[in-house]
Amino acid sequence: MEKNKQAFDKAEIELLKEGLKRTYKERFEFATRLYKIQQTMNRAVITHKPFICK
Repeated sequence: MEKNKQAFDKAEIELLKEGLKRTYKERFEFATRLYKIQQTMNRAVITHKPFICK
């Protein structure tokens, strides 16, 4: 259990380091992409059409 926590902490630190290497432009483009996806999902309407057997 402790070994898993250490591995998780190490992976989390690696992700943070990787994020710091990115430029402001890359961060902005990534955030913009996420925002556009969020807007699309908020406007999405899910409808269910029952399966019709012939």
